[in-house]
Amino acid sequence: MKMVKSTLAVLTTAAVLGVSSFAQAGATLDAIQKKGFVQCGISDGLPGFSYADAKGNYMGLDVDVCRAVAAAVFGDATKVKYSPLTAKERFTALQSGEVDILSRNTTWTSSRDAGLGLNFAGVNYYDGQGFLVNKKLGVSSAKELDGATVCIQAGTTTELNLSDYFRANGLKYTPITYDTSDESAKSVEAGRCDVLTSDQSQLYAQRIKLADPESYVVLPEVISKEPLGPVVRQGDEEWFDIVRWSQYAMVNAEELGVTSANVVEMSKSTKNPDIARLLGAEGEFGKDLKLPKDWAVQIVKQVGNYGESFERNVGAGSELKIERGLNALWNKGGLQYAPPVR
Repeated sequence: MKMVKSTLAVLTTAAVLGVSSFAQAGATLDAIQKKGFVQCGISDGLPGFSYADAKGNYMGLDVDVCRAVAAAVFGDATKVKYSPLTAKERFTALQSGEVDILSRNTTWTSSRDAGLGLNFAGVNYYDGQGFLVNKKLGVSSAKELDGATVCIQAGTTTELNLSDYFRANGLKYTPITYDTSDESAKSVEAGRCDVLTSDQSQLYAQRIKLADPESYVVLPEVISKEPLGPVVRQGDEEWFDIVRWSQYAMVNAEELGVTSANVVEMSKSTKNPDIARLLGAEGEFGKDLKLPKDWAVQIVKQVGNYGESFERNVGAGSELKIERGLNALWNKGGLQYAPPVR
């Protein structure tokens, strides 16, 4: 009797949250194919990662993850609808089924992975928390920030990281929290706080939005590990695998020299077995994912490999001009590494 009551309690709780493995298992892909698009949760406007241009077209490193998934499932990277979400809204939106995938500069942590009914599908950007200050403040190190007023975005990992860092270094600070990243950036610009703290990628993105970006500097300290990546609900391994391998396909393509310019030609050759398997010229690996044979070809053709996406959105070809650093391939001194297709 206790077991029956326990099972009913689990089912009831999961149904309320919208994360039941019983209800969701194997159903996400079917529902997406039926409605004809992927609903993707993105940030509320972060240059380089997910934002809309003047024509309302979404772009960015995180947006490209969603486009890659759509290319794999539909053969059409445009079959995505976007839901801009604040940090406080993002997990509820995914848990409730409002979005199919969350691709919104979200840090992979144990509590989020194990405690929210979610699964992280990989890391599309290795980051770390830092500090942005006005040069007028006259500091060159975070250890000079004793007594500072610090702007923070609510609902993020930055709050705990900040507390830990200042406590460990015997520093005092006054936190001011805001719901959106834009609000926190505008506050440091208006002088309501001395420092803006967030992931370094976000600091660089917010810096270019300021009226005088050259007056602000990102301090050298990186105080945390922030592996950012796409997230899906627990309970549907089929969908989890599709999202994970869509991202891995982009990383593998870069490593193998497959680009948006040459992918069609390379897909016709079986000379290199690794390339042939990735692009569907050899084997039936798409079938394992319930995807078409050319799923990876469509991703690279329409979205590009990981390196192309990085350079276009946040690297040398963008306003941010962020160096690859930890996000270089594993064989070029970075951490980006994808399991093979075989």
